[in-house]
Amino acid sequence: MNEYTKQADDFLKETGTTFKVKFYEYGKYFDDDKESRNIYKVTLRRNKKSYTFKFGQSINNTGKGIEPTAYDVFSCIQKYDVGSFEDFCSEFGYDTDSRKAEKTYKAVLKEFENVDRLFSDVMEKLQEIN
Repeated sequence: MNEYTKQADDFLKETGTTFKVKFYEYGKYFDDDKESRNIYKVTLRRNKKSYTFKFGQSINNTGKGIEPTAYDVFSCIQKYDVGSFEDFCSEFGYDTDSRKAEKTYKAVLKEFENVDRLFSDVMEKLQEIN
């Protein structure tokens, strides 16, 4: 077990969080994906609350029987409030006049709200996983 995997596994134990991964489908995960990848349903459960979402495995690990780890997921999920749409576009280089940018912003905002709902009291610790 490497340092990163241990950090995520320790976070799960310390916060009483369960982590479940289930294969969902093989397909294109991002709108602009050129290659298909394994897509999983991930469920995080803590304090009688849960959050289930789709997670696209890396292209490199697709087809190798490698499921996403807690570290893979925690290093990718949105752990910071992105602010307004204008702030988001400025920070990540999107055009404020883009429907694609607005769709992405709404998805990122929704993800953060769900992550915050589960981990608001330990968010700083979660933010250390990167």
